[in-house]
Amino acid sequence: MHTRSIVAMMVTALLLPAALGACPVTKPLRVLLVTGGHDFDRDGFSALWHSMQDVTVQEVSHPQAQAWFAKERSKEYDVLVFYDMYQDISEKSRADLVALLKRGKGLVVLHHALANYQAWDEYMKIAGGRFRLAETERDGLKRPASTWKDDVTFRVNVADRKHPVTRGIGDFEIVDETYGDYDVLPTVRPLLTTDEPTSTPTIAWTHTYGRSRVVTVQGGHGPSAWQNPSFRRVLEQAVRWVAGSSR
Repeated sequence: MHTRSIVAMMVTALLLPAALGACPVTKPLRVLLVTGGHDFDRDGFSALWHSMQDVTVQEVSHPQAQAWFAKERSKEYDVLVFYDMYQDISEKSRADLVALLKRGKGLVVLHHALANYQAWDEYMKIAGGRFRLAETERDGLKRPASTWKDDVTFRVNVADRKHPVTRGIGDFEIVDETYGDYDVLPTVRPLLTTDEPTSTPTIAWTHTYGRSRVVTVQGGHGPSAWQNPSFRRVLEQAVRWVAGSSR
């Protein structure tokens, strides 16, 4: 067979699937879900993740979870989701997490994970804010502990309709746990806000830490939030966006 014929056959084999409208094979988005330090409805939360197509979730809990921040483990997942509320973190794990984010691993901070690592100020810079578990003093000012209230029905406003995380979502009503008087850094980009008096106005935001995209969502306490279609879409789009996914 002539060389030209062989080349022609190879080109045809490569182009034929596209010509027939075949979709390229894509790998599932691998989520590493970090839990521990706070109870939650596991069945309901699992159903939330299983509703996302082409997403696999591996849950790791404290105290073993922080071993996954190490560089050699980071190749096993595409994006981190924090749904923990944990305080102990070694110097090595701090350094591993910072290095991981500086390399560009995406992170979603969800609900009570806003209260992680109270004694480590860098975590507030990572998350873009902090729920204060106790009275604190910062920059010479004393701040009281943040507040919370469960089962609140309130209106959520989309502050940035052009962002990929909020794409296709309008203002919506939700039943969820609110947090009040928590810290939100002035450098973040607000995505969702509310006028609910028991809540801090900014309830979801994004920013960059190192080379990583970070999205923080204050809500997500239980089934009433997880089953809300708008909340589900915000969370799924946040996970895909921080991972750099275009699906």
